[in-house]
Amino acid sequence: MAVVKITNDNFETEVLAADTPVILDFWADWCGPCKMQGPIFDALAEEMDGKVKFGKVNVDEESALALKYQVMSIPTLVVMNHGVFQTKAIGLQTKEALTELLKSAEKE
Repeated sequence: MAVVKITNDNFETEVLAADTPVILDFWADWCGPCKMQGPIFDALAEEMDGKVKFGKVNVDEESALALKYQVMSIPTLVVMNHGVFQTKAIGLQTKEALTELLKSAEKE
């Protein structure tokens, strides 16, 4: 499954009603670290296909979602499980760090 573009319109069905954990990448086109995070995020999405849903939220287009999850810096990665906020990481993350972030969220 590819990375899903998350908007205010599909947030409830794609994130809150998801039956797998969801990791959201809050990003923007003009953000250098976000551009570096993209390929790492996409590679992990391929590896974890079917186990975790990966979504991208453009903060310029979806400012209400960014505000709701208190995204003050980008990239910010937010992990949700069964519609409940689990954890978040701010700044550029390695593939290993993202994997650990997802593992820690599964334990909670």
